Amino acid sequence: MAAPQPVTELLKDVSRSFYLTLRMLPGAIRLQIGLAYLLARATDTLADTEIVPVAERLRALERLRERILGQSTVPLDFDRFTQAGSERAVSKSGQAERDLLKRMEEALALLSTLGLEDQQRIREVLTTITSGQELDLRRFGQGAAPPEDGHPNAPRPDFSQSVPALPTDTELDDYTYRVAGCVGEFWTRMCRAHLFRDSPWNDSYLLGRAVRFGKGLQLVNILRDLPVDLRKGRCYVPQESLLSIGLVPADLLIPRTEPTFRPLYQDLLARAEAHLAAGWEYTLALPRGGARVRLACAWPLLIGIQTLRRLRNQNVLDAGTRIKISRGEVGNIIVRSVALYPFPAVWRQMFARASAR
Repeated sequence: MAAPQPVTELLKDVSRSFYLTLRMLPGAIRLQIGLAYLLARATDTLADTEIVPVAERLRALERLRERILGQSTVPLDFDRFTQAGSERAVSKSGQAERDLLKRMEEALALLSTLGLEDQQRIREVLTTITSGQELDLRRFGQGAAPPEDGHPNAPRPDFSQSVPALPTDTELDDYTYRVAGCVGEFWTRMCRAHLFRDSPWNDSYLLGRAVRFGKGLQLVNILRDLPVDLRKGRCYVPQESLLSIGLVPADLLIPRTEPTFRPLYQDLLARAEAHLAAGWEYTLALPRGGARVRLACAWPLLIGIQTLRRLRNQNVLDAGTRIKISRGEVGNIIVRSVALYPFPAVWRQMFARASAR
């Protein structure tokens, strides 16, 4: 089942990296996974649109979730989130997210054309994702709220004395599951239903590693974006972990704190790498004949492990430095993984070699 042109166009605009993954996927699951991604990106955009008050964002998330679940037929109105006159009206990719929100009715109509089982899988994963986004807004609402005058360029709150943080490691693990680990489960169940229905694989083994796959990718994002998130009033490093080394979240706003913070950060990097390694085990456990799915899994893992390697050698509290893998490097990963796929022993070692460099 090929993805309709509107889905393909929107994906190409809102996420070039995932667009590459989608193009690699077999046609039998391309539409379902592409549509689920677009719906998740829409809910993420609603949650991240800082010009809109938190309470209004929560209401918008609830309305969209109700439409996704088929619990409402009330037309969606996201005009407040698509104000072209404000340069920060929509976070991240700007116009692409505005277009996505404006075309939500098209996406929802497309959802209704899928088989009932596929609709249910998409609804389940979006329910979990939006629960994580709502928790995030409630935890960090003060930091995410716009200034009183509503102007996007007005000064942000001063977090030099106190930065809201996740309380414990349990909350961090729960958050990474809700916004990413559940996607691994969704992906696996979709592949099982449409590609590998009769394959003699261990579902429990694969689902467990699929969850860690998603958690690992999200943890990479958290560790990479730490300085930016801190200045938005969001600390995903658990407060209990910081207190154990004599720090509070606000200390991470000071780059010279990095040597004290580094051992804890290294532990988090190691956890992320272990999750990604479990994701690689997941990829290798998929039937070798499913080359398209295995390659689509391999690319984000190889990009993630390269990102972790660079984070080991940077002042991770310096907001002026943001680690990002270039398009050229992504292209090299894609070309090498495809070229080496006919050589199973060499291909299996790609993750270990990328990690050891």
